[in-house]
Amino acid sequence: MARSKDVTTPALTPATPPPPDDGPSFEDLLGEIEEIIRRVESGEIGLERSIAEYERGVGLLKRCRAILTTAEQKVETLSRTLTEETSQAPGDRPGTGPAAGPTRR
Repeated sequence: MARSKDVTTPALTPATPPPPDDGPSFEDLLGEIEEIIRRVESGEIGLERSIAEYERGVGLLKRCRAILTTAEQKVETLSRTLTEETSQAPGDRPGTGPAAGPTRR
């Protein structure tokens, strides 16, 4: 089943990359891994097919880990940015405080 596009997507800023649309979602991949596990554990497929399914599951697991790593990096970046913004005093932020006013001569 194809995923529908969300027409209420917020506007992207230059620092925000577009959402990845290059394959199944993490949840879809996880569901496929669970289905592979069910088929292999049930014994409904033979040895050769079980090995092929296991190999496919390993590949899917690698893709899941890559998605999680990317998500983790995004969260760390956002957290670091938030921490930096909230740790600065109002006068320390660029463009604020006495230094932002006109220069006296």
